[in-house]
Amino acid sequence: MLTSCNNRNSSEATSHDGAITVNLYYTGKDGNARKFVEEMESSGTADAIRKEEGNLRYEYFFSASDPETVLLIDNWISQEALDAHHATPMMKTISELREKYDLHMTVERYVKDEQGVPLSDQSFIRK
Repeated sequence: MLTSCNNRNSSEATSHDGAITVNLYYTGKDGNARKFVEEMESSGTADAIRKEEGNLRYEYFFSASDPETVLLIDNWISQEALDAHHATPMMKTISELREKYDLHMTVERYVKDEQGVPLSDQSFIRK
């Protein structure tokens, strides 16, 4: 189970063709993943990323079953927007914080499914 650190509306992330979602799982020791998120938020770095052109979602979630892991859902309008983000000086700040807190990462990448949720799955979704 994951709990949200941020209450951003995710519906805007589903309205763009070609959108890319990257799930980054940060894992550390002694609460370092949470400390990383706290510093990303308190320093304004996370908010600056949220304001970048093409960013649809940048939201951290804390795991209820693994307190040493944090999930970042990072959603961009296109690969070009994500590439532009990766070329910003902010990436140096993020890399330094990852090193500071000795975090290890697992990454999953998703591209929007043009067909949406199949009819066979829709009956399981409560609206």
